[in-house]
Amino acid sequence: MTSTARRRPYGVRNAPYGFLLPPAVLFVLFFALPIGYAVWLSFRKVRVSGLGLGSGARTEVWAGLQNYTEALTGGELLHGALRVLGYGCIVVPVMLGLALLFALMLDTEKVRLASFTRLTIFLPYAVPGVVAALLWGFLYLPDVSPFSYLLGELHLPWPDLLDGGPLYLALSNIAVWGGTGFNMIVIYTALRAVPAEVYEAAKLDGCSPLQIALRIKIPMVAPSLVLTFFFSIIATLQVFNEPTTLKPLTNSVSTTWSPLMKVYQDAFGRGDIHAAAAEAVLVALATLVLSFGFLRAANRRSRQEGAR
Repeated sequence: MTSTARRRPYGVRNAPYGFLLPPAVLFVLFFALPIGYAVWLSFRKVRVSGLGLGSGARTEVWAGLQNYTEALTGGELLHGALRVLGYGCIVVPVMLGLALLFALMLDTEKVRLASFTRLTIFLPYAVPGVVAALLWGFLYLPDVSPFSYLLGELHLPWPDLLDGGPLYLALSNIAVWGGTGFNMIVIYTALRAVPAEVYEAAKLDGCSPLQIALRIKIPMVAPSLVLTFFFSIIATLQVFNEPTTLKPLTNSVSTTWSPLMKVYQDAFGRGDIHAAAAEAVLVALATLVLSFGFLRAANRRSRQEGAR
């Protein structure tokens, strides 16, 4: 057979590029271009001449790093980041701890109504974040909360969950209630993929269910725990729905409580789209650095354990 006969037709050789073209076009239009436009806006600002009236009074000029400098030295963005850090220190360990606990409980042999229990735990994740925040917000209000009525009947005080330190617990509760089910499904799916022979061998060696969970199940699902932790970190840095929805119910949540709320306020409240673009780029860079650093540390630890 000659080399010409063995040569594939032109259309067959280029078929993979045809399949890649639609997602590549969508990636460029809806991901790469918006990011590039936001970066371009972050290096510009509006210069106002005179009273700012008339045509040509407001012109867009090059600002360099001025928007970034103001965002980092203004204080509000950094204060919002510190608030989100405290919020994340509550949400991430509690949510992943409960998800792991529920997954281990559902993976036991004597569990009953496993399908119903799985659906019940996962169901809050299907509730939109704004709806969940409204639901819990009204449950926190003493005037309309049924829990406040029950505590009143018992002559017990109702804590103000929307003020001061308890506000972090109130916001964290909404995130934990909505996100535990998704993380539980991810971990439970990884548990079901573990071969049954591993558990049988452990039982023959005299391991108890607790020992099997601690020494076999949890190490086997470590990649899933890394994945859920990665997703949780990103979701925590981008928290927006919960504090924004609870803001009309309390004065403790400002318009710049979280970094994304600061971006929204500058873009649509103050009309400074250039400062908002710089802040959005900073939030994206922080997310990228933390995510990349965590994944790199996790991969390094996995390689060290594999080399032992």
